[in-house]
Amino acid sequence: MTEQQDPKAPGSGAGQGLSDPDGAEEQAERLAGQARRRAEVGLRSLGQPNALARQFDFTDDSYEWRRLFSELLGTFLLVFVAVGGPMVNARFGGKVISPSALVVAPGLMVLAIILFMGAVSGAHLNPAVTIAFTLRGDFPIRRVPLYVVAQFAGAVLAALLLAGLVGTQGNAGLTLPGPGISAWLAMLWEAVLTAGLVSVILGTASGAQQIGPLAAAAVGSYIALAGLIGAPVSGASMNPVRSLGPALVLGHWTSWWAYLAGPLIGALIAVGFADILRGRGGGEFSRRAAQGTLGSGWVPGTPVLPWGAPGVAGGEAAAGHGTDDGTRD
Repeated sequence: MTEQQDPKAPGSGAGQGLSDPDGAEEQAERLAGQARRRAEVGLRSLGQPNALARQFDFTDDSYEWRRLFSELLGTFLLVFVAVGGPMVNARFGGKVISPSALVVAPGLMVLAIILFMGAVSGAHLNPAVTIAFTLRGDFPIRRVPLYVVAQFAGAVLAALLLAGLVGTQGNAGLTLPGPGISAWLAMLWEAVLTAGLVSVILGTASGAQQIGPLAAAAVGSYIALAGLIGAPVSGASMNPVRSLGPALVLGHWTSWWAYLAGPLIGALIAVGFADILRGRGGGEFSRRAAQGTLGSGWVPGTPVLPWGAPGVAGGEAAAGHGTDDGTRD
């Protein structure tokens, strides 16, 4: 007669599950991890950018050339529209493009640039924005010089191409104080407008709002609206390279300092506003927005981080959870 095995005996399977709770927990965690990874893949197919699964790509210097090219190209496109509109208008009689269209066009271009390559470099396109992100602790200071050089180079190349395509058209395309406006007053206008612009950029780069691609619409809309009220006064540059790049190509340096000092002062004011509204910077979301996350995550077959890992949708940071004191942007 065969002796029945006690289920609680050390050799039995049932008893093992009871006597070895650690093994059961490991198996449960392994199964849960597999389920999370499957869910992650499913969410990626619904449109989650590959960049979100590559939280630390912005710390990898091997991608720096890509970010610098992104800043150069983005600033080139912005200046090509902002300067090209007035130059083309002047070339064909001054009435082919309405004043409203001329000031709205740069905002639409910035919107498009942020959407199509903001994840590569952060789409600063503006030294004032780069400096503001740096002061907030979202962007490493060692990267600032090359970012500014790339932005200025993009602005100069755009102005050179426009001069070759349509010829120089007097002051068309330059940002200059309006009739009866002093350089000092133009500088103050630029400071105020830039403070608003950089505040919008820093705010939408924060994880608190969780507005995603709508950040591009917010920034582009602000540029358009600021241009509608500020263009007659100062030209509504809000960007030193947008003003100084064409000034270098066209050899026209009237009130140039106002368009350097004004945006930088505005950026400093915006950083102060951000500290008041959200506390110190350096949070995960704002670092991603400022530095870009696109590295090798776009390569087909790149391993996916487990669901819930830092920097992956579904984890605490991606769900918009921060600290109560506002220290996690």
